Amino acid sequence: MELDETDMALVHALNIDGRAPFSKIAEVLGLSDQTVARRYRRLRASSAVRVVGQTSPWRVGHVRWYIRIKCAPATALPVASALARRSDTYWVRMFSGGTEIGCVAQSHTAEHTDALLLQQLPKTPRVNEVTAHSLLHVFFGGPAEHLGLLDILTRDQVEQLRPRIHPTDEVFTLDDADHRMLAVLEQDGRAGFMELAKATGWSESTVRRRLDHLRAAGALFYDVDMDIQLLGFTCEAMMWMSVPPAEIADVGTALAAHPEVAFVAATTGTANLIASVICRDVPAFYRYLTTKVAALKAVNHIETAPVIRTVKRGATLVS
Repeated sequence: MELDETDMALVHALNIDGRAPFSKIAEVLGLSDQTVARRYRRLRASSAVRVVGQTSPWRVGHVRWYIRIKCAPATALPVASALARRSDTYWVRMFSGGTEIGCVAQSHTAEHTDALLLQQLPKTPRVNEVTAHSLLHVFFGGPAEHLGLLDILTRDQVEQLRPRIHPTDEVFTLDDADHRMLAVLEQDGRAGFMELAKATGWSESTVRRRLDHLRAAGALFYDVDMDIQLLGFTCEAMMWMSVPPAEIADVGTALAAHPEVAFVAATTGTANLIASVICRDVPAFYRYLTTKVAALKAVNHIETAPVIRTVKRGATLVS
């Protein structure tokens, strides 16, 4: 599948506001409502692009973990596939010749964390090592961010689409209805209010108010899961870096400003900064490492690994 200029403009618009009405996107892009709706349906049906709803874990009392799993080559894909099918995992990918899996897991309770990290994964046959690192702070990748690989829309178009979000420090307690609503949004961030009302048992007006409140406060955001190869980027890699505690904020902020970085966060563990990097090709990744990353003198140690297979892209299973 190839994306034309209209497709890329639509993807850029959705990265700014994944839940913007098609009528608003159409107005900003100078297209008809029907064209925008038809293009998105085609992209979503092919699994090229999908809008998904996500929560900021700390704002809803959850904890996110970055998990590294080392196992025998013959076991890696079945283990990765099993992880990808879980509703609490995101970005399940394989590295290092197929012997290492990396993924993000979100825990709702201490019992949930215990079940996954201490009981289930260590007992999986031929899993040799499991390490879990709590995500402490996200510098880039999450609420109010959009894919830095697209530069299609003008600044004025971006501002017309940008949602009005005023993050607060409020921590939300989610009930069962909230969780049912969020489960629908994780599969389809553009699900209609009627569908969400049916899932929650609330009225459509109650659903609308709840969504607006969660989003305006920064607890809920809309992301776009997409196949970056459609944009011409063929090299994805992870970087694990060790930085003195006093330098974590400065290095994390510097990495967040790099257009090659799709995600960067501070974590627990010896490697206290992790970053997901997207480049045009392997030579471009080499140039990035030897110029921009090399200029970050506070980085004491770095480990890199190319992504050789993505099994789950964000919340989207990859066939």
